[in-house]
Amino acid sequence: MANVVRRALRYLSASANRKFDEKADPRVQIDQAITEGRRQHEALRQQAALVLGNQRQLEMRMARQIENVTMLTESARSALAFADNARVSGDAAAAAQYEQTAQAFAGELVAGESSLDDMRTLHQQAVESSELARRAVDDNTERLRRQLAERARLLTQIEHAAMREQMSKAMESMSELAPAGDTPTLAEVREKVEKRYSVAMGRHELASAGVEARMLEVRRATIDARATNRLAELRAGLAAGPGAAGGGGQPTGAGQVPAGDNRVTLGKSQPPTPDAREDRGADATGPAASGP
Repeated sequence: MANVVRRALRYLSASANRKFDEKADPRVQIDQAITEGRRQHEALRQQAALVLGNQRQLEMRMARQIENVTMLTESARSALAFADNARVSGDAAAAAQYEQTAQAFAGELVAGESSLDDMRTLHQQAVESSELARRAVDDNTERLRRQLAERARLLTQIEHAAMREQMSKAMESMSELAPAGDTPTLAEVREKVEKRYSVAMGRHELASAGVEARMLEVRRATIDARATNRLAELRAGLAAGPGAAGGGGQPTGAGQVPAGDNRVTLGKSQPPTPDAREDRGADATGPAASGP
């Protein structure tokens, strides 16, 4: 029973992890991987710094031990020299004391040299460890740089994939006959517009073929012809000039139009005087009134 429960728990855990991986954002996962790589790189740098610090500490201790060994060596030599001088001078007691002092210095010297040898061995190991730490840091730095480059490439691929997915969805929605929802397709809108345009053109053709449309066309043509003739008359009057109007070269009054002259002034129009109206009436009735 316990085995079945454990298997069920492992199965549920694996299924949940799979669903989580499917729904998870790849950008966030990439950032998590880069963050973990940076954390490991920082831990490696800290460890390498400790190894290098140990090497430097051993070097400082070795320097002090070398100075101590050198001092003990010089002290032992000096004690031996003093013993020899006391022996030469006949002072056997002083010579014996210097011999004991030299013996003590020699004992400390042996212990110091042994400690120095151990430090040299440790320093050699520290040097090798430091080289390995430097190489590991350099390799991990290069690996982290490659991971950052891979991150940029993957993010670019993700953006391209998202763009292609959106384009595919748009093309699929355009190619579908009835897309989901209440959005009409482009073909349906085109059919509706073409139908409306065709009906409008048919009505226009029917309206253009009627009697009223032809009558309106004739009236418009008549008005256009009269306007064209009137413009021709005005243009001819402008071309004749003021000297060509009236008989005997007598000037006409301001705002008056001589009989038989169809020209118009370009200035402000004025109403004709009574004399001019009478002259016009006489001219208009002259041929008809004069009889045999």
